[in-house]
Amino acid sequence: MKTKEIYNLAIQMGIKTDFRGEEGVKRFLENRKKKYEKMDEKEKREFDKEALENPYLDSRIYHIAEDKEIKKVLVGIDIEPAELLLSKEIGDIDLIIAHHPTGKGLAHLADVMNLQCDVLNFYGVPINVAEGLMKERISEVARGVNSANHQRTVDAAKLLRINLMNSHTPCDNLAAKFLKDLVEEKKPERVGELVNLLKEIPEHKEAIKIGAGPKIFVGDSENRCGKIALTEITGGTEGSPKLYEKMAQAGIGTIIGMHISEEHKKEAEVAHLNVVIAGHMSSDSLGVNLFLDELEKRGVEIISCSGLIRISRVK
Repeated sequence: MKTKEIYNLAIQMGIKTDFRGEEGVKRFLENRKKKYEKMDEKEKREFDKEALENPYLDSRIYHIAEDKEIKKVLVGIDIEPAELLLSKEIGDIDLIIAHHPTGKGLAHLADVMNLQCDVLNFYGVPINVAEGLMKERISEVARGVNSANHQRTVDAAKLLRINLMNSHTPCDNLAAKFLKDLVEEKKPERVGELVNLLKEIPEHKEAIKIGAGPKIFVGDSENRCGKIALTEITGGTEGSPKLYEKMAQAGIGTIIGMHISEEHKKEAEVAHLNVVIAGHMSSDSLGVNLFLDELEKRGVEIISCSGLIRISRVK
């Protein structure tokens, strides 16, 4: 496999596990195309044309120094210049794959957050309410990443002649689908049972050893779960804290997330929601591993770094 083939595989796996369904993603891209066709020439020149084919603009190929067959990859949750230099020290690394976006992918992080509206709608929040409250949060995230030094790692990759890409939302979709299927199969009744279920997942089990395993951030282990929602696993980053009241009104009792801010925690408490935080690095690792397993099946050697808890499910 070459870099572009690996990237395309990530995007396709993300689409297949997207809460919107493959048809929903197709409609999303068709709507983008219609907007593009209505633009004037100046707007079209400035438009990122990859957006017409890629529903996950936080996932990109940043640099291809040599378009060769990929036999060994270095994979980490966050890739910065230090990890690029590490790859040179290790030697024979054909491609570096990050999970979290950098470069243009980071600049477009807010563009994938509309996915959260569909996830919320899937769990019963009216789409007009989800879109209305997410619009403010999406704008906030877009402003927040604007000040970042987006190209720092990309520039280093170019200087060091390293192939570099990332897969963010596609891998988060994989993790969300995995957890959704597990919860629907096991049907935990109490919050403590849900936490114990998460602790049995190998990535989370490893995270427990370093004090970063699943925890109850809002609620109590004896609380009944009610409807369990995976509203904070995929979709760029956490949504609007104002949505918790609307989630409760939609009948959601417990939320599984990767992380939660103090503001979000307080709003969840007011809404009487249980919040179980599975763990950021371990949840990211789960999604990345499900993608990496497909590379391993194709004979690609994988070396993990930068917070990735590598668990192979290839038999």
